[in-house]
Amino acid sequence: MLNKLKKLDWGILIILGLLMVVSVIIIHSATASTRYAGSETKQLIFYALGFFIAISATLFDYRIVLKSWHALYGIGVLLLILVYFFGAVINGARGWFRIGDLSFQPAELVKIILIIGIAYIMGRRQGDRLTFSQDLLPIFAFSFLPFMLVMIQPDLGNAIIYLVIVLGMLWIGNVKYTHVLIGLGLVIAGLVLFVTLFNVFNQQIYDYLVEHEKEHWHERINTFLNPSEASQDAKHQSENAMIAIGSGGLNGDGYLKGDMKNGGFIPYAYSDSIFVVVGEEFGFQGSAILLLLYFLLIYRMIMIAFQCYDLKASFIIIGIVSMYVFQVFQNIGMMIGIMPITGITLPFVSYGGTSLILNMLSIGLIFSIKAHQEKYELAD
Repeated sequence: MLNKLKKLDWGILIILGLLMVVSVIIIHSATASTRYAGSETKQLIFYALGFFIAISATLFDYRIVLKSWHALYGIGVLLLILVYFFGAVINGARGWFRIGDLSFQPAELVKIILIIGIAYIMGRRQGDRLTFSQDLLPIFAFSFLPFMLVMIQPDLGNAIIYLVIVLGMLWIGNVKYTHVLIGLGLVIAGLVLFVTLFNVFNQQIYDYLVEHEKEHWHERINTFLNPSEASQDAKHQSENAMIAIGSGGLNGDGYLKGDMKNGGFIPYAYSDSIFVVVGEEFGFQGSAILLLLYFLLIYRMIMIAFQCYDLKASFIIIGIVSMYVFQVFQNIGMMIGIMPITGITLPFVSYGGTSLILNMLSIGLIFSIKAHQEKYELAD
């Protein structure tokens, strides 16, 4: 046991400790004088539980999880089906199980399950080229069902993350160039077709979504694609977010002195929009330091992936890296107007029990990989 714990990556632990400090002080600022005051204490409890889970996971052999990916996938899909029928509706999406004050979002757990399953499928080739029928097709089929189940909640943010995980892992897999070109062509063609159809049938799409009480989908996409035509209410969050971040300048307005979020102009400033608080109160310098912490965290994870003897383990880490990189880019991007607004949180900083615990579980999986790398051929 002690030998495994000695292999903990202290660099990652220190970075997570610094992100915890950032999270707590920013959540305190974002919720001061609101009905969410005191949320930073809950976040500390979530962090304590998360550190316990991450360190405990070091003792658990990740290869057992890999071998059980079929069962994990079944559990994940079952949870997504159950939450659609019996889950609570939060921010327009039926994606949460709620028991009293506690809530759990299965879509967050399925991210990790997808990474494990795809890593197993890709790792069977032991570095050889992936074939379309035996590798790529099963990966797409494996990913399609949870993607659709999350889309119908509707949770566009997590659905997009599923796609990014698949593409990120395939990117470092040994994929044929012809398959890459075909896939890239399909993605570009799909985006062009989507934008064209959205603009041509804009009003019909809006009427349909209003009828099904999902008009916020239209508002978010239309605000990004056609900002000049979007209503003022629809542009409210993105415009005020950019104003708040811009007002921070180089050094920021000072801790607890941000006007935009304190005045209630930025919704979910403690969660999805927490980067606005960082930019407004700590300016460009504070934002740059936060991005540096993310860079160092990703760097340490990639270094561990390079040191792995087990290819499946490397694929798992790359899947986790892809997830974090996109979440950071998307969350910050939507606050500065270069990405559409979605419900994606800022990893390790935004308030939230489910996302934080499962992010720490992902780190624990990386710790387990680092602790269980023996130099011999690993069995499937």
